[in-house]
Amino acid sequence: MSPDITGAGRHRKPESASAPGFGAGDSVADEKRRRDLRKMKIVATAMLLVAALIYLFTRYLEHRDGADVAAWVGYVRAASEAGMVGALADWFAVTALFKHPLGLPIPHTALIRKKKDEIGDQLGGFIEDNFMTPEVIVQRAEQLDMPRRVATWLADPANAPRVSDEAARALKLASEMLRDEDIEQFIQAALRWAAEPEWAPPIGRILDQLIAEERLEPVFQLLCDRAHEWALGSQEVIDRVVEADVGPSWKPKFVSVLVGDKIYRELVDFTEKVRNDPQHDLRKSMHQFVEKFAHDLQHDPQMVARFEGIKHELVGSDEVAGAASTAWNTGKAVIEQMLADPNSTLRNTLSDAVINLGVRIRDDRPLQEKMNGWVARVANHVATNYSREIISVITETVRGWDADDTSRKIELQVGRDLQFIRINGTVVGSLAGLVIYTISVLIFH
Repeated sequence: MSPDITGAGRHRKPESASAPGFGAGDSVADEKRRRDLRKMKIVATAMLLVAALIYLFTRYLEHRDGADVAAWVGYVRAASEAGMVGALADWFAVTALFKHPLGLPIPHTALIRKKKDEIGDQLGGFIEDNFMTPEVIVQRAEQLDMPRRVATWLADPANAPRVSDEAARALKLASEMLRDEDIEQFIQAALRWAAEPEWAPPIGRILDQLIAEERLEPVFQLLCDRAHEWALGSQEVIDRVVEADVGPSWKPKFVSVLVGDKIYRELVDFTEKVRNDPQHDLRKSMHQFVEKFAHDLQHDPQMVARFEGIKHELVGSDEVAGAASTAWNTGKAVIEQMLADPNSTLRNTLSDAVINLGVRIRDDRPLQEKMNGWVARVANHVATNYSREIISVITETVRGWDADDTSRKIELQVGRDLQFIRINGTVVGSLAGLVIYTISVLIFH
């Protein structure tokens, strides 16, 4: 079997195979690198073969002519011989990184395959010691001035469509992650949790506070206004009630009309007085009723028990549970429909809110400085407490790679440059051999 001095190998895995962490297949860039690597291997091997042919030719001339051989032959032979040795030595060194030269298990060869895990550990340690230190992380976080950059980008109206799309995508993703059954159970559990403590005493205390601060007066005024408005439009209802329920059925029609008009006028007059007079007896009675109700909610066991019973019947009813499920399903459908429409109110509102926030941060340098401090503290905390966990992503990922595929991929990335070592070895070796031979001739002749 002829030696594989190109380093390409005759038996290997299909090129489409890839190691974990490198992607599902070879990309267009990988294919280009493979072609370039192949060309450089051919060039480097061709230079080795040229050096070998020149060496053999000069040896032939020396054998043929003996002592009469031309003087230049020795110089060329020495240069070609040294160039061939340099090329072979550098071929061995380059090949030994990725595989066993000529398939021979020579010690300290196929280094990347054998040392893959150690390389990952050393790489992780290097990054941890030089990049993941709190000082470096905090300094870099402060230099980035991230709040200003992000705010400037968000505040640019040209980025509004992307902001809207990303916000819609995030909301849609959250909606897809949440199952309807889980949300319904969560709502029902929240209702049960809210119903566990007693509601009556806290509500009584709230009413006391509202009464003390006269916060209920607008409510009473609203009730009185609505009552007067109803009274103004109650003529038809009053006439119908009087006709049907007041007096004997044989009473004359005009009597019903007179009675209905009287009741209507009195009702309108009464509701108007109540609406316009804050000190009216009825309004005082309303205040007294609320005050007594607030007191009973806190101190009357029977009232507390009745109130709690109503609460449990309400929260535990099937109607409430069904309403929670219906509300979630309806709300979800509406949100999904609005997210799908690029011009919907929801998406425009989200976009406007984000842009306004970006403008606010962009134009407020003290706020940016404060946010930079937050970023620096978070970065310091992460670097101090979680640097090893972050670095383990590198080390564990490298450990999970297949050794052969890892070697092949690394060779694909840097192999083209390594072939220049072989080319340089041939050239430098030839020059070194020529210089050494020339010096020896000058010394001994």
